[in-house]
Amino acid sequence: MKIAFTSTGTSWESTIDPRFGRTDFLLLYNQEDDSLEAIDNRDIKNVEHGAGPKTAQLIADHAPAILITGNGPGGNAASVLKLMNLKIYVGAGGMTVREAYQAYQNNQLKEGV
Repeated sequence: MKIAFTSTGTSWESTIDPRFGRTDFLLLYNQEDDSLEAIDNRDIKNVEHGAGPKTAQLIADHAPAILITGNGPGGNAASVLKLMNLKIYVGAGGMTVREAYQAYQNNQLKEGV
């Protein structure tokens, strides 16, 4: 199973980015082979409108089963993500990616949208 994280960096020790649409990176953790892949999303900063749906499409392109983030996606992005049958967990802002993964495993995050 793949799990996506909104992140400010490219490692387990990076902080969860509380923003969804304008997150700097998406980190994809594949539990099957224990791999972590960083997807650069920093070019979204130049987009005036539609950052959320564009980031949602980037997530759709990589097909994770779960998204862990800080505040969660806005309305338009949430609509795109709902079509993916993706489980979204919020409340990880301020944690490292590793801490957020542990919080998810311990059922300490809220299911969102």
